[in-house]
Amino acid sequence: MLRDRLGYDVRPEPNEEMDRLTEAVIGAAIEVHRALGPGLPESVYENALCVELQLRQIPFECQSVQAVYYKEHKVGEMRLDLLICGKLIVELKAVDALLPIHKAQVIGYLQLTKRQLVLLINFNVRALKDGVRRVIFTPD
Repeated sequence: MLRDRLGYDVRPEPNEEMDRLTEAVIGAAIEVHRALGPGLPESVYENALCVELQLRQIPFECQSVQAVYYKEHKVGEMRLDLLICGKLIVELKAVDALLPIHKAQVIGYLQLTKRQLVLLINFNVRALKDGVRRVIFTPD
């Protein structure tokens, strides 16, 4: 863990490219939320966001399959809702509130995939800005 001069934990911030990607994805998600509003199933938002990403020419994989390894042995697979440009994981929810388990889930994704950043987006909110969380991977 990195620490500042006072001993507080410091999380490394993503580079400018990751910042641009997150901005672009959040903008696309806001457009979807404005058009559809809250209250729909997660799959509807995922499909609509995929359409919006295509329209904005943002490269992505939907339901990206990732191998899971334990002690160098493949033990299964997991699916990421969206993988943007092979770098940014996007996990979509349509729940009453984001819970600590949702954050734990995406931290697991970061650790297992060795990626740096997840956008955790909950569409079941009045204003999407209240449903977006950036989760950064900080190796120990």
